[in-house]
Parts: sequence; structure tokens; C-alpha cells
Amino acid sequence: MAGRMEGKNILVTGAGSIGPGWGNGKAAACLYAREGARVLGCDIHADALSETRKIIEDEGQEFHAVTADISDPESVEGLVSEAVRTLGHIDVIHSNVGIVKVGGPIETDIADWDRILDVNVRSLFLLCKYALPAMIARGGGSIIAISSIAGHCYLGYPSAAYNASKGAIQQLVQNIALQHAADGIRANCVCPGLMDTPQIRAYVTSGYGGDVEKMIETRNKSCPSGKMGTAWDVAHASLFLASDEARYITGQCLIVDGGITGRIA
Repeated sequence: MAGRMEGKNILVTGAGSIGPGWGNGKAAACLYAREGARVLGCDIHADALSETRKIIEDEGQEFHAVTADISDPESVEGLVSEAVRTLGHIDVIHSNVGIVKVGGPIETDIADWDRILDVNVRSLFLLCKYALPAMIARGGGSIIAISSIAGHCYLGYPSAAYNASKGAIQQLVQNIALQHAADGIRANCVCPGLMDTPQIRAYVTSGYGGDVEKMIETRNKSCPSGKMGTAWDVAHASLFLASDEARYITGQCLIVDGGITGRIA
């Protein structure tokens, strides 16, 4: 099928990529555009956002770029206002920002804890706070939040703040879904498992000084299929939930993990 998002206006946060290749938000923005949507993407990094814009515009699709810090209330309020002004209305919000820090409560600095919760959870709260009124007034819309299987289970290493934030995202989304179902709002999570993205590679090299190839090998072996997923797997799951094909699906977590949580369970 083609044109599954024809006539839809979509706001994608985290639409850039932290390094070369395809991150989740970048892939989602491009896929939505390829399926006919008008996309407004935001990222805190203007250069990364420009790369996404070039890809989409070179393919003949429409993309509007806004640099924003979506953990900041004024920035998010301005972003939503700009999206409504530019697009006319918002049909879909795709929330795709997230940072991680390895460590449990003892090892995690208070500042790191606060920053992770601000970026991962507060950002979604702010997006919904400022965008929901306009979406409700228009008769509904869809919210897609990228969570993680880390919101369901321990993945073999301590990342208390990250896991807590992803669990919080899932409950926030379910609350929104049930509170606003009668308003025509659908809200769902996509929960990726072990994915091979620029963010993972960047964290290993710059954050922890590790061997990327060894990390890739280890993560691949952890997956039942012997290979991690990609940003496109997350993007296609998001496309389904954003589309009218999922019109009777709300308050759910769609796990995209190649079966790894089945093995953990």
C-alpha cells in the first residue's frame, strides 16, 4: 500500500540522528513523508535536522524543520504553535527522544536522573499538554511514543533512570488513551528491543569508551534471530499505529524486539 498517511500532518520530535545512518526519529519522519504526510520535525541539533530535511525534500516531499529543546516548556509551547501555524493542524504526534545512563541508584548522579526524566518523560508530557487541546478541538488524532522493552524488564545491566523513564512513558500514554478516547484521541507506545542505531554506537564510543564491533556482536547474539533490529523496524510499527488501519487500537504497547522479551520471560 502507498499513501497511508495522505492528507495527514505529523509532528515528529527527535527527527535528527546523533550520527551517520538511520536513527528511529529520522527513519519515521522519512517514512511518514513517503506515505504522503506533511511533516514538521524538530530536534535540538540543527545540523542533524537539516540532513533529514534534505533527504525528504530531495524525494519531493514536504518537511518543515524547527530546532527545539522539548524538555523546556516554553520551547515546546512554541513548537506546537509553530506546527499548528505551519501545517494548519496536527493529526499525529510522534515522540522520539531519549537518553540513557548506565547505573543503579547508587551510581547515578541526581543531576543525571533529573535530566533523563526531563528528556524522556517530561518532553512527552509537555507535548501532550500543549498539543492535545488543538487535537481534541479538531476531533481527534494519534499519539505515538517511542518507549522501550526496558520499560517492561531488566535487560542485563543496570540503567535505573532509563528503565524508570520508559515505564513512566507507558503509563502516561495509557492514561492519555483512556482519558481522551471519547475525544477521538488514540495513544500508543512502540517498544523497541535491541536496535542497531547511531545512538547506540555513539554511546558506546563516546560515553563508555567501548569497542563498537564487540558490542554489536554481543547484542546480535542476544537476539533470537541473531541480529538486532533497525530504525526502519521501529518506523514501520509507528506508521501502522499512526495510520487509520489502527483506528481501534489505543492504550497499547507494540513490542518490536525480534522476540527477545519472550526469551527473557
